[in-house]
Amino acid sequence: MTGPFAESGFTPNGVASFVLGLVGLLVMNVLLGPIAVVLAAIALRRGTARRGRALLGLALGVADLAVLAVLLTVNDAVAWSFGG
Repeated sequence: MTGPFAESGFTPNGVASFVLGLVGLLVMNVLLGPIAVVLAAIALRRGTARRGRALLGLALGVADLAVLAVLLTVNDAVAWSFGG
C-alpha cells in the first residue's frame, strides 16, 4: 500500500464505514448502509490497524439494512414516522 497512511497500517475506510453506518441509522439507511458494509469489507481485507472500527462499521451497516427491512415491512415505505 502506498500513500500517507502506508507506514502506520491505518486505512480511513474503517473509520469511514463506522461513521457512515452510525449516520445511516438515522438518515438515508438505504444508501449509507451498503456503503458502510463495502468500506468495512475493504478495510478488513486490507488489514487495517483499526480493525475494531471496521467491525463496528460492518455491524452498523448491517443494522442499517435491518432497519430498512423493518421499515419496509411495517410502513411499506423507507421513511420514519414519528407522528400518529
